[in-house]
Amino acid sequence: MNRNFAGAALRLGDIDIPRIGSEIGVGEDELHAFMDVEASGSGFDHMNRPKMLFEPHVFYGMLGKGSKRDAAVAQGLAYPKWGEKPYPSDSYPRLIKAMAIDETAALRSASWGLTQILGRYHADIGYASPQEMVEEFANHEAEHLEATVKLLKAWKVDDDLRAHRWAVVAETWNGPGYRKNRYDTKLEAAFAKWQKIKDTPWSPTAPAPQPASPVPIVPIPAAPAPAAPPAPAVVERDPQPVPAPTSKAPGIIAVVVLALGSAAAWLAHLPCNIFGVLCQ
Repeated sequence: MNRNFAGAALRLGDIDIPRIGSEIGVGEDELHAFMDVEASGSGFDHMNRPKMLFEPHVFYGMLGKGSKRDAAVAQGLAYPKWGEKPYPSDSYPRLIKAMAIDETAALRSASWGLTQILGRYHADIGYASPQEMVEEFANHEAEHLEATVKLLKAWKVDDDLRAHRWAVVAETWNGPGYRKNRYDTKLEAAFAKWQKIKDTPWSPTAPAPQPASPVPIVPIPAAPAPAAPPAPAVVERDPQPVPAPTSKAPGIIAVVVLALGSAAAWLAHLPCNIFGVLCQ
């Protein structure tokens, strides 16, 4: 499987906790308390990997006698009793080394997610293998919480959680060593804290939120092409007669003839008038 343990790493939504809690008849305060104590309220680490704690004493038992266990013991990855050595701040380097010896046994020997479920219990919560469980846990915290509810029901302690029998819940979940870490009193204190905080409004009968309907896309009609400017109107007129050029020659001749006639008449009397003789 993927050795960087990367996934979508989605966080719980506002209504996931009351919704999942309703499956076993508890409110969000009980589940919040469970998450606070078992995984500090978050299912992923700072690298967005599922929160994980590798358990060398579980790995020791998973391997059984043989060369694999001998190799794990030699590398400090396995020992017979819980608490023999302190846990490192980051368990992933140890897990990856253990996977090189036996991948399935290593994944079964680690606690995963919001409520630190051991991989060995993958079948109790419906997974075919610890690899499938870890891959699903890498995607969404809701998977962690759904697995928690399924395991509480499988182990028949969901009624103890409803009744707030914290010691029973702590021992069932963490084993007989729960007293050393005071898991029962931590659960009780965390529950008291969350009871003072207002719950998320949610009802199992409320309809599930529907995704918003897509806004229909109305096609915008193409703008009509601009009309061509109208052609200037052509007004047909009757053709006008072209005036014939006026000839000035006849007028001039007439004037000349008239002038000559007058002159002739005047000349006819001229000899008499010039010499003062009245011509009869």
